Amino acid sequence: MAAILFGSISTLADTSEIQRRAFNEAFEAHGLNWKWGRDDYISMLSSNGGAQRIADYAESRGETVDAAAVHATKSSIFQELVAMLGIEPRAGVLDAVAAAKTHNVKLGLVTTTSPENVTALLAGLPDVSRETFDVVVDSATVDTGKPDPASYKYALDQLGEDAGSCVAIEDNVGGVHAATAASVICVAFPNQNTVSGDFSEAVEVVGELDADRLRALTGNDH
Repeated sequence: MAAILFGSISTLADTSEIQRRAFNEAFEAHGLNWKWGRDDYISMLSSNGGAQRIADYAESRGETVDAAAVHATKSSIFQELVAMLGIEPRAGVLDAVAAAKTHNVKLGLVTTTSPENVTALLAGLPDVSRETFDVVVDSATVDTGKPDPASYKYALDQLGEDAGSCVAIEDNVGGVHAATAASVICVAFPNQNTVSGDFSEAVEVVGELDADRLRALTGNDH
């Protein structure tokens, strides 16, 4: 295995409910009479990109909003909440990162979120920082977000690695599609709000990362 590519910040720490809270607080800040319940939010998570979710929701209600502005507020609130509430790494993440370093396996973070959200998330995690990763892809890096494979193709190009020697870890259906469309072996690692998704494109679905199993998926067990 040449590289492990973490496909979202919620593959490192489960921030899904913090994200939903941030959306609802942003709606209130912008005077919108919207409130996304958990079931509502879960139904939206098959696609990536918060600003697009806001725009689609406004359209479904026949309303016009500045989706980019609302999303910018949401991101700012999310960053504040991460710092205030604290976050914990998901099961097996730190072990997988440590094993990758031991075996000279490269690490990537291939997200569709903003650079600021990435910074906030990494600042709150123990033993993981931007320097942990050999490449970090975010919404400012590529023009087209997931489920388009552009972010993965960019990461592979930056790493100088072939898709077949890398394993992606994704927590949502759109991310899994992006990875597989780039011919990257993909393991689904759903978060608490995406666990009911259709992850049939992934090679397997796990609730905890196992470094030995990830290495075996590429047929190159160190």
